[in-house]
Amino acid sequence: MPYDSESPSPARRRLRGNLVIATAALVPTCLAGWLVWQAMGGSGGQDDKPPRVLPLPSASVAVPPSGNAKLPTVTVTATPSPSASPRPARPTGPLAGRVVVIDPGHNPGNFKHPTEINRQVDIGTNKKECDTTGTATRDGYTEAAFTLDVAHRLRALLEKQGATVSYTQDGERAFGPCVDERARIGNTAKADAVVSVHADGAPEGDRGFHVILPALVKAGKADTAAIVGPSRELGVRIAGKFVAATGTAASNYVGDGTGLDVRKDLGGLNLSTVPKVFIECGNMQDSRDAGLLKSAQWRQKAAQGLADGIGSFLLK
Repeated sequence: MPYDSESPSPARRRLRGNLVIATAALVPTCLAGWLVWQAMGGSGGQDDKPPRVLPLPSASVAVPPSGNAKLPTVTVTATPSPSASPRPARPTGPLAGRVVVIDPGHNPGNFKHPTEINRQVDIGTNKKECDTTGTATRDGYTEAAFTLDVAHRLRALLEKQGATVSYTQDGERAFGPCVDERARIGNTAKADAVVSVHADGAPEGDRGFHVILPALVKAGKADTAAIVGPSRELGVRIAGKFVAATGTAASNYVGDGTGLDVRKDLGGLNLSTVPKVFIECGNMQDSRDAGLLKSAQWRQKAAQGLADGIGSFLLK
């Protein structure tokens, strides 16, 4: 029901015209603020993606004279305030300026693409499959799901310290990438450290983690001479911090109790030109290790151990 059913007087028409002008002036500013709020994630954005700042609109509202009143035409332009479109903040923290690439082993979609992942690629010493499906626990928790989960936790921890972090894959690809491409991703990023996250598929009774280091290889496209030393240091630091964070013992079946293993048959290591290691966080086929790997609380500890090891290496 209308508040006032009588015809408005000239004085009221002038008052109403002034209110229209004032309201028009507020609309562009409110709209601009809403768009920035939306772009910065006000409606629920993804935490792990940088905000996309939308351009602010430039709105002009012209109000014509009404009746006999001689009202001027008013043009209102929305002008962003200094805080409306902030510049992206530079990372701060002890790892600011350092680049880390996390390589989550395998891919959830690999099993659907046997032809593609079985394609042979050159790893320097020989040729090998593009990628594999990875292993799984006896009740079906896959290595690919495990590696992505730990990778997400690890990225969050490193970014809190200011590091620039990227993945070789985040489950967004149909399969892969192939092992040679995984190496290229780290090389292209000029990473200060690359860590490939895995879990093993050894027999029941084989327990514990181990870190795989690159061997000295010079064959074909592979030349690890420059990275063997720093990669070993990265691996040693990760092994020590992993024990401290998780309480997990070093492997009882690889590395003679050191938690370290050196290999020359992994394309991801052979073709790397930046410090890189693999970590087998545990054995998915052992019932006790599987219980740890399936625990979200333990996976957070694993990510913390990896972050501590990487941070120790980068701050040395």
